[in-house]
Amino acid sequence: MTQTSDNVTWLTQAAYDQLKAELEHLSGPARAEIVAKIEEARQEGDLKENAGYHAAREDQGKLELRIRQLNQILESAKVGEAPADDGVVAPGMVVTIAFDGDPDDTTTFLLGSREGISSDLETYSPQSPLGRGVAGKRTGDDATYELPNGRSASVKILDVRPYQG
Repeated sequence: MTQTSDNVTWLTQAAYDQLKAELEHLSGPARAEIVAKIEEARQEGDLKENAGYHAAREDQGKLELRIRQLNQILESAKVGEAPADDGVVAPGMVVTIAFDGDPDDTTTFLLGSREGISSDLETYSPQSPLGRGVAGKRTGDDATYELPNGRSASVKILDVRPYQG
């Protein structure tokens, strides 16, 4: 489970360990494999028309981007406990809302970051319009947030509980 605030990413120990293992794999064996593919493709001749070479270079770019992302997350990570079960919407909480107060039009989501989450639970960033709109609210409260088209939407907070990854 992760939650992001003020350039700090809060991670459970399990999420931290998972991301650290991914970084070690990408920085070691995966990186070596890409380098070998590039060298192999380079041996095939003219690089301008060598699709294998260009594909391997593209894969290398994606790998290096992911390594940078993981380094950034882990450098700003704080490993800790789940948030308090106090009924207040905050990063790390699973929130159930009803749109326009309609109990038949509900959704449940994690307020936080997708990194380190291995479930199908929908995730909204605390910086998203919905995330900002519901932050600090309690079960039973109403909240409004701005839609991309400039209109406002309202939701009712039905349930708030800590994420149990």
